[in-house]
Amino acid sequence: MGYSVGQVSSFAGVTVRTLHHYDKAGLLRPSDRNPAGYRLYSDGDLARLQQILFYRELGFPLDEIATIVADPQANALDHLRARHRQLTTQIAKLRRLVEVAEQAMEVQQTGVEMTPEERFEVFGEVAFDLSYATEANLKWRHRESYQRSVARASAHSKEDWAQIMAESAEWRERLAAAFDAGEPAQGERAMDLAEEHRRHISRWFTPCPTDMHGRIADDFAADPRAFALVVPLSQQRPHLASYLRTAVHANAVRQSDQADPETAPETRTEHPPRPALPRLPSPIRAESTA
Repeated sequence: MGYSVGQVSSFAGVTVRTLHHYDKAGLLRPSDRNPAGYRLYSDGDLARLQQILFYRELGFPLDEIATIVADPQANALDHLRARHRQLTTQIAKLRRLVEVAEQAMEVQQTGVEMTPEERFEVFGEVAFDLSYATEANLKWRHRESYQRSVARASAHSKEDWAQIMAESAEWRERLAAAFDAGEPAQGERAMDLAEEHRRHISRWFTPCPTDMHGRIADDFAADPRAFALVVPLSQQRPHLASYLRTAVHANAVRQSDQADPETAPETRTEHPPRPALPRLPSPIRAESTA
């Protein structure tokens, strides 16, 4: 006695179209046909289908399933072990994505509220990469210093953000002009721009001693997502991020022998807290710590 395609589809929970596909692919061909030419599946065919669906549920590609079920002597255990490793990796990745999503929701619940029109008006082209922003939250959310910086960033109003962006845009123009003019990255003009950027971070986000500023600049040169928060892609030049990094480190050397109240002992930390990333994209990169 054989089973029709409709019957198999019904009790196996697969579509008729899927069964036809398996037949054409040579993965599961019915053992018989009735006098009218319709497919009939035997008990052995159903056992094979059960194997196919088992491996399919585990995410095996059809060509690998065909290899396993075609050879009774095949070591299915090796295939299962390999798939287990892949699934374990995927589970770990999905768990991290869940954590990222949860932290992103927390980020979205803080900060100044703006309509989409207001965001574009204030932030324009400045890029905001969610995966980049949530890295700080995942790593530093339990630190009291980080929580304080979140509170400070969240207190900025729309007018504050407009001023931050205006200052950043004007600074960006002067940085590009110095770079285009061939000003040396270790020259006074470039170092002055670096110092201005450092003080901008301190004024609007978190105290930024020169060592912390150096790590921020290192991140600009290493991660395009970081530099896009400061210089939109349409305004970037090749090697501009590295140019700024060199200027920042040169400025740190220049500042080392000068009195700077922002780097006084009471504000220094061995591992300075990463500035908060508010709901809306800041023109300032949160600190990258080694």
